[in-house]
Amino acid sequence: MATISHVTIHDIRRAQRADTTAAVLAIGTANPVTCISQADYPDYYFRITNREHLTDLKHKLNNLCQASGADKRFFHHTEEMIAAHPEFLDRATPSLDARLDIAAAAGPELAAQAAERAIVRWGRPVADITHLVVATNSGAQAPGADHRLASLLGLRPTVRRTMLHLSGCSAGAAALRLAKDLAENSRGARVLVACVELNVVAFHGPREEEDYPQTLTCQAVFGDGAGAVIVGADAVRPVERPLFEMVAVSQAVIPGTEHVLNMRLTEHGLDGRVSIKELIPLAAANADELLSDAFRQLGLAGVEWNDLFWVVHPGAPSILDQIERALRLEPGKLAASRKVLRENGNMLGSTLIFVLDEQRRRMEEEEGGRTAEWGVMMGFGPGFTIETMVLHLPECPKEQ
Repeated sequence: MATISHVTIHDIRRAQRADTTAAVLAIGTANPVTCISQADYPDYYFRITNREHLTDLKHKLNNLCQASGADKRFFHHTEEMIAAHPEFLDRATPSLDARLDIAAAAGPELAAQAAERAIVRWGRPVADITHLVVATNSGAQAPGADHRLASLLGLRPTVRRTMLHLSGCSAGAAALRLAKDLAENSRGARVLVACVELNVVAFHGPREEEDYPQTLTCQAVFGDGAGAVIVGADAVRPVERPLFEMVAVSQAVIPGTEHVLNMRLTEHGLDGRVSIKELIPLAAANADELLSDAFRQLGLAGVEWNDLFWVVHPGAPSILDQIERALRLEPGKLAASRKVLRENGNMLGSTLIFVLDEQRRRMEEEEGGRTAEWGVMMGFGPGFTIETMVLHLPECPKEQ
C-alpha cells in the first residue's frame, strides 16, 4: 500500500485559503427597456388595469409616487403583456405559473446583461469564474435562474452555483456576504454575484375595497433591474484592480419585527405586507449600535460616521432621512443612494449593487482623490433584517 506524504489537515486548510481579504473587482448593472416616469405612472397603471373609474385611488397613488423619491422606473412587463394576462388583475384567479414562466425566461437574460458588463470591466476570461451566486425574489424553479444564467454566459459546467430566494431588499447584501466567504475560503476563487428583480411576479390591480395602501405602495415604489459583481481575493495585477475591500460582515434580526415586512408566493403571485410606520424608523434606530459593534470588533472603536463613505439600500427617502438624522450625517453622505432611487426606484435586492456602482463612480470623479478610506454597506430585508459590511479602499479610486 502506497504511503501518503506527511501533510497535516492544517497545512491543507492553509493552502485552500486566500492570503488577502476579498474585494469587489468589477460591477455591472442593467435595466429593462420599458421606462415609465413617476409623473405618468398613475394614469398608466389605472389604464392598463382597467380601473380608471377609481379616481380616489388614483389620487392616492399619485401622492405615493410623488413621495417615493423616484423620477422614473424600469419594467420588463408591458401594457401588451398585462392585456394578454387578465388573470394578473384578478386575485381570485391563479396566476403564479404564468408569472413564474415569464420571470424564468426574462430574469436570467437581464442578469446576463449586467454580468457581461461586469466581466468586461473585470478583464479576465469568463472561464476563470469559479462560483456563481444568484439572488432573486422573482423565481421559484429548479433548475433555476442560476442554471440558465450559467448557460447564457458560457460558464464552465464545474462552476459552483448557489441560489438565494425571497430575501427581499437585503438579497444583494446577503449575496455579497456569501461571496466574501467563498472567495476567502477558496484560494483562487472568482465569484460572480448576480441579483435580478422583475416585478411582473408582484404586479396586481387596485382593489376597490382596499382599506390600507399595501397594493398601491408596492406599485408606486418598486422597479426592475439587475446588478452583478465579481468578487475575489489575492488580486492578479495588473489585470485585476480591486475597487472595495470587503473587510467584515454581519447580519442582525431585530426581535419582534417579523410582522413589519414579509413576503410569500401565493396562487396570485408574490404578495406580502409592509407596515410603513413601523418600518421607517427601524434601520435608523439600530444603525448606530450595529455599526459601532462592527468597527469595535475590528479594533476601530470611536469611528466618526462622517469620516466614512456610505452604500445604503434606499428603500424610501424617509428611511434615508431617518438614518441621516440618527447618525448625524452631513448632507451628501447618502447621495449615491438617493440618486439610484431617483433614477430607478427600489429594485429590491439589486438596488444595493447599483448604489455600490454609483459610489464607485463618484469616488473616481472626486477631485484630487480626496475621499474616505473606510466605508459601510447596509441592506434591509424581511425579518426585520439588517445586513452590514465594512468596506475599505485598497488604493486611490483615481487609479481604478
